[in-house]
Parts: sequence; structure tokens; C-alpha cells
Amino acid sequence: MAISLKSSPCFPQLKKSDSIYLLRSSRQVSAVSTRRFRPMAALSTVSTIGLSETFARLKQQGKVAFIPYITAGDPDLSTTAQALKVLDSCGSDIIELGVPYSDPLADGPVIQAAATRSLARGTNFDAIIRMLKEVVPQLSCPIAIFSYYNPILKRGVEKFMSTLNDAGVHGLVVPDVPLEETELLRKEAVKYKIELVLLTTPTTPSSRMRAIVEASEGFVYLVSSVGVTGARASVSERVQTLLQDIKGATNKPVAVGFGISKPEHVEQVASWGADGVIVGSAMVKVLGDAKSPEEGLKELESFTRSLTSALL
Repeated sequence: MAISLKSSPCFPQLKKSDSIYLLRSSRQVSAVSTRRFRPMAALSTVSTIGLSETFARLKQQGKVAFIPYITAGDPDLSTTAQALKVLDSCGSDIIELGVPYSDPLADGPVIQAAATRSLARGTNFDAIIRMLKEVVPQLSCPIAIFSYYNPILKRGVEKFMSTLNDAGVHGLVVPDVPLEETELLRKEAVKYKIELVLLTTPTTPSSRMRAIVEASEGFVYLVSSVGVTGARASVSERVQTLLQDIKGATNKPVAVGFGISKPEHVEQVASWGADGVIVGSAMVKVLGDAKSPEEGLKELESFTRSLTSALL
């Protein structure tokens, strides 16, 4: 998801009656440098760690996680593969990869348009998995899949989780499943070592928020504003209070998404105590607006470096 992270209705924290608002086992991959910018040519082979371990390592280093979101297959899967490598080499700590869906209600116009373009080119889940099996071994950061629930049900929850595990994916975000209906997802996710990330919003009651953070794995996804994903002029100051409330209820890391699109947004949210910052729509827009895939990748690299620099 990607907030401006990086992403909208019923999130796992929402009841069905609520209004619509609005990520494995070890494998051989590229090594993580001690620097935030990691030139791909300089990478060596080590085991990639999961979401929880990534946050634990960053906490020991006094760092905040940068989590970009892009839509798989926009403009095409070949470009997506290259974009994942660019994001990794520019210092991303976790990458959120969206599975295009025909009715992405949690997403704003930028990500909706990206999903439409991707589906029009014939992108499907099997093709995404084939691409990931090729690319993931070349990455030094974990991948979290962002998918709506219908494609998961259509494939079968156990088979879906098994497929993610086989592809080397570490995390999963499902934005349109209420907490009460996540039991099967959580059971199969644990079975296949997939960390199921749950979301909480500014309108989530305190008691419900506590239940969500208890069930969430990897990290807690704090939606920064009411409504769908998309870039915004500023980040609500209420996020600071929400972060304090969540951190008062759990020791799990909290990442903030929705509406974050500028280096100053990243710096602000980090200063408020977030353990991670998710940028989505702004990343997707860079690729979607480019005149060519090559130009898009160059602009993605420049934009990503500007955002990660805010966390140094």
C-alpha cells in the first residue's frame, strides 16, 4: 500500500457496517549494506529476513523503515521486476507489491488507474508469482503482497499462502477483510510463514484497535487519514496521537500509510515516532506518468532516494 504508501474499504479493523476508508523461510538473496543506498552491483549473497526481523534490526540501529508500494504489471511485469530492484537498491526496507484488482475500493484514482492498466495488459496472479520467483532471490529486502480478499478466496486461502511462500514472499496485506473474518487467513498465514499485516484507522474505536494490533503480524499498518489512498498536501497531526495510542497498546512496530508523498511528510511521520513510513500513490504515479518504462525507472530511483534521504 503503499502511502501516497503507498493504497480502500473495509480494512481488517473495520466492521462490515463501517464506512469505507481509506505483507518465510530463509533463502539466498542480495546482502544488505550498512548504508541506506545499496548499489546493486555491490551486493553479495546472504539470507533475507522477514518483516518482524527487519523492524527489529532497524530498531537496534535507531532507524525507521521505508516501505514503498507499487502496482504489479504497471506498465508491465518486466518493468515491475526492474522497479523492485531499483527500490531495493535505493534503500527500501520492505516493498509492498499490489496485486491489480478490478474493484479496488480502498484505493484512490492513481492506484485504481494503475490496476486498470495492468489488468488490460493481461496481468494475473500466476504471472506475478512467476516474476517474483525470478526477482526475489535478487533482492535484499522482504516483499509484502497487497491483495483484496476475493482473489485469495478464488484461489483458496491455503493455496494462496502456499504460493506466496514458494515465491519467497514474507508478508500480506488484505485491506477489505474485517478483523472478525481474518481467523482463516491468520491460521494459514502462520502455517506458511507469511506475516499478515492488519490495518487500523483514525475512526477505529480503542477497544477494536487493541484487538487488531494483538492479531497483526509483521507490523501494524496505521492508515493516516479517512478515505482512499492518494497524495495529500499534509499529514494530519492526529497521526501523532494515534501512534501514541497504538504504542501504548503494543510493542509491535507501527508503519504509517496513506497520503504520504513528500520527503517532508516522511520526516514528519518519523519524528512522531512511527517505526515505518509507507509511500504508495506517489510511487505509482511516477511510473504511471512516465513517457517510457526507462524514464519511469530513472524517475523512480530519483524520487525514492529523495524519500529515503529524509530518514537518514
